Amino acid sequence: MRTVVLLLALMAPAASAGAPPPRTLVVAPGGATLAGALAAARPGDRLVVRPGVYREPTLVVDKPVEVVGEPGAVLDGEGQRELIQVVADGVTVRGLTFRNTGHTFVGDRAALRVEEAGGCRIEGNRFEGTFFGVYLAQAHDCAVAGNVFVGPDVPESLAGNGIHLWYCRRVTVTDNRIARHRDGIYFEFVEDSAAERNVSTANRRYGLHFMFSDRCRYVGNVFRANGAGVAVMYTEEVAMTGNRFEDNRGPAAYGLLLKQISGGAISGNRFAGNTVGLFAEGAARMAVEGNDFVRNGWAVRVMADARQTRFARNNFVANTFDVGTNGRHGTTVFEGNYWSAYRGYDLDRDGTGDVAFRPVRLFALIVEEHEPALLLLRSLFVDLLDLAERVAPALTPETLADARPAMRPLPR
Repeated sequence: MRTVVLLLALMAPAASAGAPPPRTLVVAPGGATLAGALAAARPGDRLVVRPGVYREPTLVVDKPVEVVGEPGAVLDGEGQRELIQVVADGVTVRGLTFRNTGHTFVGDRAALRVEEAGGCRIEGNRFEGTFFGVYLAQAHDCAVAGNVFVGPDVPESLAGNGIHLWYCRRVTVTDNRIARHRDGIYFEFVEDSAAERNVSTANRRYGLHFMFSDRCRYVGNVFRANGAGVAVMYTEEVAMTGNRFEDNRGPAAYGLLLKQISGGAISGNRFAGNTVGLFAEGAARMAVEGNDFVRNGWAVRVMADARQTRFARNNFVANTFDVGTNGRHGTTVFEGNYWSAYRGYDLDRDGTGDVAFRPVRLFALIVEEHEPALLLLRSLFVDLLDLAERVAPALTPETLADARPAMRPLPR
């Protein structure tokens, strides 16, 4: 027994020598460069960047290391280059400030790019005046969390996206704050991923833009005062829950655009102060339930090509137009919603109106065909149109009537 114990004791140092413990390498102004530290690092090492401004060629991280910036550690691209490119699995980048990449018309220059890598974490960084902030290309199982992005004060044509995902799988984008970019967050050909608890404001085009991205979910985000809110295009099985779409205004602005979408759920969201709260074109098999539409120009615009979409238990409060459409036929269903414009009655006091509510105003149909007619919105002529429609409701689409409108706002 003593011989075996002694043999194990002698073997232990040899085994550990084959896998040296992780080290901490320190980078400071006037000392070792970050490029030199990356070259000297071994897998699993931790690189600590002291406060200071670092102007180095584009850094390539090709081994699984952790790069941690102390407060005041700044990487400056001098308006000419990307700052960090990650090409290895298992890399963490935390606590750095990325600044001044400059823009280009021949490529998507990013402050931090992850290329064909997995298991990476980009967290707690700050991106100031960058073209693209974080760009993930053909990445998987990564997390982009707790970062701040402030884009440059330039026209849309000179702005990139805050967080850009292209051909990615199982990526989480959480707790970021993005402002003044072209699109705050962009998903393209992304699968089984999530954006949660982000705040995307004052971006020039979309707060969130995603195309061809199936089985993704968007939960608890705020999209406020962007050029055109959120656009969801050519996607299957999308879930958007508990988000706030607020104050997205302009001649072509909306809180949420659904274009050629198949399957999914829009639930528990708040649409407030948008030119159009929700615009659905070519949407199929969508469940729009438990949302609040408050003080929008149009709460909902549902095109005639929307199919098998159901609006249930939503609150429509103080919108200029509750529902707009471009046709008299379709398969969209409204059921059990609350409408502040409803003037019906509830004789049996079961909480449901005894007569149907037709949310498409005759004047809304006129505006669909002749938008300048909006100038007449507060006129006596429009009041007479509304009265005539209530008395003889034959001109608005019967298929969009809510047969069981709620008498009181539905609780949340």
